[in-house]
Amino acid sequence: MPVDSRRIQGPDSSVPFMLYSSREKKDYKTVKSEVFKKGLRKDGRKWDQHRKVYLKTSVVTQAKGSAFIEQNNTKVICSVFDPREIPRKSDYSVNGELYCEFKYAPFSCLTRRGHQQDAEEKEFSLILRRALEPAVCRHEFPNFQVDIYALVLQDDGSALSAAITCASLALADASVPMYDLVASVTLGVHDDLKFLDPTAEETILCNTSPRTLQNHGTIVFSYSASQQQISEYAQTGAMNLDCITSAIDILTRACDDIYPLSQQCLVKSVAKSVKKKKKREEKLNRERAILADENEPPTNE
Repeated sequence: MPVDSRRIQGPDSSVPFMLYSSREKKDYKTVKSEVFKKGLRKDGRKWDQHRKVYLKTSVVTQAKGSAFIEQNNTKVICSVFDPREIPRKSDYSVNGELYCEFKYAPFSCLTRRGHQQDAEEKEFSLILRRALEPAVCRHEFPNFQVDIYALVLQDDGSALSAAITCASLALADASVPMYDLVASVTLGVHDDLKFLDPTAEETILCNTSPRTLQNHGTIVFSYSASQQQISEYAQTGAMNLDCITSAIDILTRACDDIYPLSQQCLVKSVAKSVKKKKKREEKLNRERAILADENEPPTNE
């Protein structure tokens, strides 16, 4: 397998520091009792309560558009670059394409991630592209592609849904023509319990549940609120039809709550850019007035 020679490679014999920490081996019942305490989750949230969301645009100066999202200990940054011709494309494409790359930073997870994309990151990149394509007016840039890069700086669960919401905001910040913004939420399912925005510990619990449970797993749900359209549905685990139906209702309401946050962030960004443009114009007008006064010939009385 080729290695990235542009970065300093660590020693092959290195081991994670977590092996030296004093950790007790816990069974399934112990982990479940720690995650769910007294009818609440470990961080004190209710089952249908989302973590606080922080959004910001124009954080990467080299990119055409960018955005940053923070959900407690989950932090993702997305960059969007100018459209370019589709490489290795011989025939003409009526609709433009989206190139999406989802990547974990090496220090983002408990275990060190490699510089090369693994199978999980390639799958998440495909889900990211499928979630964004219905919201982008691809007919506006035929035979061109827009590059979208999502980098997870810290992963504490629900990183893929955070990346989808952040990438949608970065596309709007890059002035890419869009039908609507996309909001995405993750739902964890553990038997009869359904909880929004699961943490990394809760996600592991849902995906490693005993086979005796009828419903277990996670759902990544992407939704366009103004169009009332589901752009992507990705599920892991096993669930019956009644569980999926109730889960979609919960996820739709959660996306409706996150959608105004993206709109407010975008409005603030536009208002800030307009103020900066006005200040530059006023400064330029003052400089022109000063030069006009200096170059004005003196009057003879």
